[in-house]
Amino acid sequence: MTSSRPLVGKVSRFLSVIGAVVLSSVLLAPARVSAARNEKPKSAAAFERLISLVGEWEGTNSTGTVKATYTLVSGGTALMERLQPNNEPEMITLYSQDGDHLLVTHYCSGGNQPQMRTGAITELNGTLSFKVFQVTGMKTPGEAHMTALVLTMPDKDHLTQEWTYQQGKGKAQSDVFRFTRKS
Repeated sequence: MTSSRPLVGKVSRFLSVIGAVVLSSVLLAPARVSAARNEKPKSAAAFERLISLVGEWEGTNSTGTVKATYTLVSGGTALMERLQPNNEPEMITLYSQDGDHLLVTHYCSGGNQPQMRTGAITELNGTLSFKVFQVTGMKTPGEAHMTALVLTMPDKDHLTQEWTYQQGKGKAQSDVFRFTRKS
């Protein structure tokens, strides 16, 4: 007859190891959950990149020279852009974060307010693409309004904006603004 002592010892060591693994998993789980909760969404990092635009910018578009000024407002929760195209009325655009998205409300010199948002931001690169989801202030359904904005920030001193707008019945047009930081 063989002794069962070696088997009991092996089972006991096995259960000790399993117990240690389970105990460490239970003890470390709150730390992993806490770290995941403290991790910022990519949209927060994208908004921080937008905040880096604060200052004065000079540029050009299809009509000539353009000036833009970026100011952090509302306790740091929104970025305000004051855009002054050559010989045209000033326009205001507000940028903010909403969960995994960034939002834009453009106060157009045409009197309407297109609201645009990015898709869920899952990676960071130098480009943000916004698409219209609502327009307020339109006098007629066919009124011209902005429908998209693509911001490209290749470095801290250069910015390109491509605005797309709906002109009349279904005619989309774009205008590209190229900026260099002034201050």
